[in-house]
Amino acid sequence: MVLYIDPGTGSMLFTILIGAIGTLIYFFRGALVKLRFLFSGGVKHGEKSDSIPYAIFTDSKRYWNLFEPICDEFEKREQPLVYLTASPDDPALKKEYQFVERKFIGEGNRAFARLNFLSADILLSTTPGVDVFQWKRSKNVKWYVHIPHAVDDITSYKMFGTDYYDAVLVSGGFQEEEIRALEKLRALPEKEVRLIGMPYMDRMLERSRTVSVAHDEFTVLLAPSWGVSGILSRYGEEVIEALLDTGYHLVIRPHPQSFTSEAEMLQNLMKKYPNSAQLEWNTDNDNFDILSRSDILISDFSGVIFDYALIFGRPIIYADTSFDKSTYDACWLEDEMWKFKILDRIGRKLDPKEFADLKNIIADMVANPEYSNAIESARQEAWANIGRGAELTADYMIQKRSELLSSAENSHA
Repeated sequence: MVLYIDPGTGSMLFTILIGAIGTLIYFFRGALVKLRFLFSGGVKHGEKSDSIPYAIFTDSKRYWNLFEPICDEFEKREQPLVYLTASPDDPALKKEYQFVERKFIGEGNRAFARLNFLSADILLSTTPGVDVFQWKRSKNVKWYVHIPHAVDDITSYKMFGTDYYDAVLVSGGFQEEEIRALEKLRALPEKEVRLIGMPYMDRMLERSRTVSVAHDEFTVLLAPSWGVSGILSRYGEEVIEALLDTGYHLVIRPHPQSFTSEAEMLQNLMKKYPNSAQLEWNTDNDNFDILSRSDILISDFSGVIFDYALIFGRPIIYADTSFDKSTYDACWLEDEMWKFKILDRIGRKLDPKEFADLKNIIADMVANPEYSNAIESARQEAWANIGRGAELTADYMIQKRSELLSSAENSHA
């Protein structure tokens, strides 16, 4: 007989185990301190702290584009930073730095187990759900800071995504409004919220102005989100067939999470529609090249929409997938999600009944200039401090650490 433990139960058991281990560790640490105190004749000797001043955690290498500009900023300022990754092939591990240390800390639960006992003053991460499931707040981390990995609704995370962070760095005012609304509904203390912009988009915008990625044929990029509401899950073969019928060159770039959460569906599609002269599957860690060489984007509710529109200013078609927000923080709020409000302004909704007419729809979108003003308006609304995201992120982390250390000194005075 094979014993099966469902993911929810497994997560709970893991949490109980980590809690028990943590209790033992802190008990023995306390006992050791008391013994040192007794054997020293009751005199406290100062010890050098092993706490990391600034740390970054990423659960996937795909967020290196977000964190690289921030790491570069710390390097430029000669500030010590430790970058902790759960990807053994993270590009960060190969980059040369003098002041930024990079460490692979294991995959999955192994990474979270190490984070649960991390000692750091400031920890920055884009991973939601701290103190919800496996990832528990460490008693030795003074301040947890969240930074979104896309210009998107904060409420697009699964339940309680940012509730237990101390601070959130946002790209636009609409994100702060969502945070405050959730805090009020859940009776949570107010987090610090800082409007800093979006570091990786700053870098992409700079590249788009200096790097030209040539392509010889009109290219359609299909880049959906993942899950049951995504294009590939909902329409799969139907939408791929419709796009191939246009005769345009088609690039399909699945969301990285699809390879984990809906692997069977994706493998079946890739097997039925292999790479060919007309179709290519794209899995580059850096999406700049494929965004740059595509002429139009077809997506659903993926954050890549805003990378594409706000940086490259090109047309967007988004499928009507009837997004189910029941498992997301968005389900707590009555207001429509920001991205769906903005999509109606910067792109065209595609009804499945229109798949047969996709070639004409694409041609009309490319020739229609009316979306340019709407895209500029969205850029101003969603992307603050253009060009300064990494700088302002480093400013916040350094200033906050100084405040925390000063407060600790005053409390012991």
